[in-house]
Amino acid sequence: MTDDILQYTLSNANGMIVKIINYGGTITNVLVPAENGQLADVVLGFDTPEEYKQKENPSFGCITGRYANRIANGKFTIDGTACQLTINNGKNTLHGGIEGFNRKIWNGVVSGNSLTLTYTSKDGEEGFPGTLFSEVVYELTDQNELKISYTATTDKPTIINLTNHTYFNLSSDKTIERHEIMINGDRFVAVDEEYIPTGKLENVQDSIMDFRTPEVIGKDLPAIKGGFDHTWVLNKKNTGALEFAGSLYHPISKRYLEVFTTQPGMQFYTGNFLNGTLTGKNGLKYPRHAGLCLETQHFPDSPNQPSFPKTIIRPGETFRQTTIYKFSVK
Repeated sequence: MTDDILQYTLSNANGMIVKIINYGGTITNVLVPAENGQLADVVLGFDTPEEYKQKENPSFGCITGRYANRIANGKFTIDGTACQLTINNGKNTLHGGIEGFNRKIWNGVVSGNSLTLTYTSKDGEEGFPGTLFSEVVYELTDQNELKISYTATTDKPTIINLTNHTYFNLSSDKTIERHEIMINGDRFVAVDEEYIPTGKLENVQDSIMDFRTPEVIGKDLPAIKGGFDHTWVLNKKNTGALEFAGSLYHPISKRYLEVFTTQPGMQFYTGNFLNGTLTGKNGLKYPRHAGLCLETQHFPDSPNQPSFPKTIIRPGETFRQTTIYKFSVK
């Protein structure tokens, strides 16, 4: 495996372009058309691949793992064996620890309009048990779909929760506040002040968490402390099936993004920890809410929440996750 950062480019018949680097399996650029046909890059990031290595990188576009989102106190138990992970978010573990999948060099192979990335996480890495063999395939279709397929196997019982952490902004606006979001979920995962689940799945009815019909993000953003950073329980007809999760729309450019996933949840995060000090693409300083993430995943802290869908994988089993981000003009 090389330590060099390599960039791969996928394109389709419509002129859509997606660029990905092998550092963190990171999506660096997604160029899609507006109503007038003008292509624009709709994801946050940096101008050069090397910049993604900086400590201040807020997980732009990367694969997050082994366990996306938070694990309380960095602790969980499998088959009676206690496991202690690296702590990197207050007293908790976030997105796999200090050196998670977002900071690893993946092996990449391009075939046609797809890129296959592989990474082997050694037993004990960041405290996780078992050697985990992960594969992520990025495919760009002529239907302007960016399809992400994840698979993983292990040699010991372990936990897994893989997702992508791209920050979207479909506009030329400095923030995503004028975007309209729809989330196909009747409930969300209630969390405490450290964003650790309480164990309750709250109903969105009559609350600012209700996005079952499209809502302007900026309307209720000031009303929620810190901004949105929550997992919605998706309305699934069939567990594990690829189904509609939500959408994002910018009414001026008419760009429209639909999300489909096999996962039980989707984290809606409004870039709350961006603060205007980080220099991104074209020398721009990214202010708070400059972009948003739609992270399809299992629920946070699932290993410590018996009522949540399981995230344990055992030898002989294969973890599978598929998510599609479909772009169009509406």
